Amino acid sequence: MDALLPQRCCICGREQGGAPVCPECAADLPHVRSGRCSVCAQPLPGGGVCGQCLKRPPAFDASQAVFDYRFPLDGLVQGLKYHQRFSLAGFFAEEMVAAMFPREVDLILPMPLHRSRLAERGFNQAVEIARPLARLAGVPLALDGALRLRATPKLEGLSRQERRATLRGAFACGRDLAGARVAVVDDVMTSGATLDELARCLKRSGASRVENLVVARTPPPG
Repeated sequence: MDALLPQRCCICGREQGGAPVCPECAADLPHVRSGRCSVCAQPLPGGGVCGQCLKRPPAFDASQAVFDYRFPLDGLVQGLKYHQRFSLAGFFAEEMVAAMFPREVDLILPMPLHRSRLAERGFNQAVEIARPLARLAGVPLALDGALRLRATPKLEGLSRQERRATLRGAFACGRDLAGARVAVVDDVMTSGATLDELARCLKRSGASRVENLVVARTPPPG
């Protein structure tokens, strides 16, 4: 099938095998390589926990990203999210497994979308990534683990307190997570406020640990 219907690389456009990104372009993607805060995944020389997370610890316990959210990776994320290039979900999952597993996780839970956003887009990109990730990693997938009760507005420009207030009560947990170590899967981590609110909801339902596994992390301002 690869020979009869070769796929073009989503970055360089060259015909190649069945993968959506050719090996040369995949090697040039902005992989996370330098030290990162183990909690929020922002750059931190030497690793450890950054001052912001020490001062105001979020509800989640850890975060890990495969890539920095910059060119050309940003175009790939947008290709899945807005142009239904579903083959990229499998590519992201393979990259995440290679970078993040094995790890001690009891279940994988994709970031839920509100029903209005789901109806508008037709799919949840976090679910599309989480399905192959769970299969490749051999970890149970919890599609019913959480619900998004409110469609929240964009958070850009809001203070930390304003983001918390906007997101308060946005999620509900649909199952008993007593003692579970939960990995929340999403495409991009920006401020971390939405992931923080979801982690707070999951811990109220008994989760003992919540970590974020994301395709990409946006760089800090400036």
